[in-house]
Amino acid sequence: MNCRHCDHPLTFPFLDLGFAPPSNAYLTQADLVQPERHYPLKLFVCDSCWLVQTEDYASREALFDADYAYFSSTSESWLAHARHYASSITEELSLSRDSFVIEVASNDGYLLRNFVAAKIPCLGIEPTASTVARAEQLGIPVRREFFGEALARNLAETGPLADLIIGNNVFAHVPDVNDFTAGLKTVLKPGGTITLEFPHLVKLLDEVQFDTVYHEHFSYFSLQAVEHIFRASGLRVWRVEELTTHGGSLRVYGCHAYNARKDDVSVERIRALEQARGITALDTYRDFQQKADTAKNGLLRFLLDCKDKGIKVGAYGAAAKGNTLLNYAGVKPDLLPYVCDAAPSKQGKFMPGSHVPIVSAAELAAAHPDIVLILPWNISHEVVAQQRPVLGPNVRFAVAMPSVRYL
Repeated sequence: MNCRHCDHPLTFPFLDLGFAPPSNAYLTQADLVQPERHYPLKLFVCDSCWLVQTEDYASREALFDADYAYFSSTSESWLAHARHYASSITEELSLSRDSFVIEVASNDGYLLRNFVAAKIPCLGIEPTASTVARAEQLGIPVRREFFGEALARNLAETGPLADLIIGNNVFAHVPDVNDFTAGLKTVLKPGGTITLEFPHLVKLLDEVQFDTVYHEHFSYFSLQAVEHIFRASGLRVWRVEELTTHGGSLRVYGCHAYNARKDDVSVERIRALEQARGITALDTYRDFQQKADTAKNGLLRFLLDCKDKGIKVGAYGAAAKGNTLLNYAGVKPDLLPYVCDAAPSKQGKFMPGSHVPIVSAAELAAAHPDIVLILPWNISHEVVAQQRPVLGPNVRFAVAMPSVRYL
C-alpha cells in the first residue's frame, strides 16, 4: 500500500491489532449464526508526509451503509459542543440569512439544527440513510451522498458557494483525502472559511489511544499532515484550536491559499509542539505496539480478577473504540456479560466480534453491577453524572484506557 495522500510507499507498520470486524457493524440475533466479516487492522506512518493511516481492506460503502448505527445526538456533551461552536462561529463570521453553510458528514442534524434555528441557510452532506432520516425530521436539507470533488462541482454549478464548510470528525473517515480536500476548495467562497475537527495524533501517541483505531478511521492527523494535504489542493490552515473532545482534538481553520488573512500564532505553536513530540521521526512510533499490548493485558487481568472474586462487571457505551478494545483483548460475554448504550438503534443487538449483548439503561440498573466499565472514556464524566443517581452510591465506575482506573 502507498500513502493515500502523497503516494509514497508505506514501509513502517507500527500497530497491528490483528483481525477485527467493522466497529459499527452491530449484529442482530440472526446474525450470530452467520459468517462475520473481519479485516486486518494495522497502522502505518508515511515517512514522507507523516500521515498515519490504516491499511485498506474495507470500502467506505461497506462501512457507512444504510443501517449505520452511530447517531451524534446521543451524547449530551457533544450536543453542547455543537451549540457552542455554532454560536461562536456565527458571531465571528457574521453569518446571516444571506450566508450559506455546508456541513460534510452532517449525521443526524446534531449541529445544523442550530443554523436552521437561526434561519441561516445550510445544507448537510451525509451518505447514511439512517441518520439522514433523523436530520430531515428536523427540517434540515441533506444531500444523501459521499462528499468529494465531483459532488462539490455539482454544488458549485447549481447553488451558492459556501461561506462556511464544517467537517467534524469526518476527515479521518475519508479514504481519498485528496479528492475530499479538492472538493472543499471547489465549493468554498473566495473569502470563505473551512473548519475541520479531528482527534490529534499527538494525543493518540501520548495517551496510547489505540482503541480509537478502527476501519472507519482511514487516517490519523497531525497538523503537519493536514497542512501538507491542504497545500496540495490550494488551501491553507490559518488558525488552530486545541479541543478536549474525543480525547483531545484539533480544530483547524482553513481558507484559499490566496486569501489575505494572516496566520494566527496558534499555527506556529502547534507546529512547534508536534516537532518537539517527534511527529516526523520514526523512533517516535517504535514502542507504540508494546504500549498497546500493556493496556490490553491490563484489561484482561482486571476482568479475570473480578470474575475470580465474584465481582459483577458491566460495561457502558457500545462505542467503536470499545469494539476495538474488546476484540483486540479477546473479551467475550463470559468476562463482560453486557454493555449498556443510550442509543435505541443499538439496544437489543450485539457488539461485533465479541458478541457482547447491548442493553438499555433500565436493564443495566436491573443487573445491579458492582463495577461499570465505561468504554467511551472520552465521555466518562457525562456517563457518571447520568448513571450515578440511577445505580446508587455503591457502584464503582472505571475506564480501561490507557490503563484500568477507577473514577
